[in-house]
Amino acid sequence: MPKTARGVATRARIVDAATKLVRAHGAANTTIDAVIAASKVSKSQVYHYFADKDELVLAVIQRQADCVLATHEELLRKLSSLAGLRRWRDAVVELTRQTHCAGGCPLGSLAAELSEAPRTRAALAANFARWASYFSLAFARMQARAGKKPGSDLEGLSEAMLSSLQGGLLLAQTMRSTRPLESALDMAIDHVAARLKL
Repeated sequence: MPKTARGVATRARIVDAATKLVRAHGAANTTIDAVIAASKVSKSQVYHYFADKDELVLAVIQRQADCVLATHEELLRKLSSLAGLRRWRDAVVELTRQTHCAGGCPLGSLAAELSEAPRTRAALAANFARWASYFSLAFARMQARAGKKPGSDLEGLSEAMLSSLQGGLLLAQTMRSTRPLESALDMAIDHVAARLKL
C-alpha cells in the first residue's frame, strides 16, 4: 500500500479510472493502457501499485463492493422491524428507478464476468457474504425486538434475501422496469416474516 498521501491519491486515481472502465466495458475489455490514459499516470506508476491486471481488477472489485455495501449498510444497520425492512425495499426500488433500471448491481455485474477465476471469485464471495451479514444482523434485531428467540438459520435466510435482490435487479435491468425487483423483494420479505414468525 502507498506510504504517502500523494501515493494514496495516485493509487486511488488509478483504481477510480479502472472502475469506470470496467463498469462501462467489462474487465476483459479494459486494458492497462486504457487505464493509464484515463487516469493520466505512467505505466511505471500503475505497475508500482499493481503487479498485474489481476491485482488491479481485485482492487476494482473492492472499490465497487465498498461503494455498494456502504449504501446498504447505512440502510440496514439500524433496521429492527418488518416496517424497516419494507422501507429498505422502497429505498432500493427508488434508487433503481432513478437510474431508469440501467446498469444493474455493480457487484452482481462483476460476479457475472469474474466468478470463474479463483482469486476474483473468492473476493466476490467474501463481499457478498459481508452483504448478507447485514441482513443476518438485522433479522436478529427484528427477532429480539419481537421477543423471539434467535433463529437457527439466519445465514440461509440472509442469502435468500440477497438472492432475491440480485435476481430482481438483473430482471429490472433487462426489462427496464422495477416491477420484477418489487415482486422479488415483496416475496422475500413475506418469507422472512413467515420464517421469523413476525
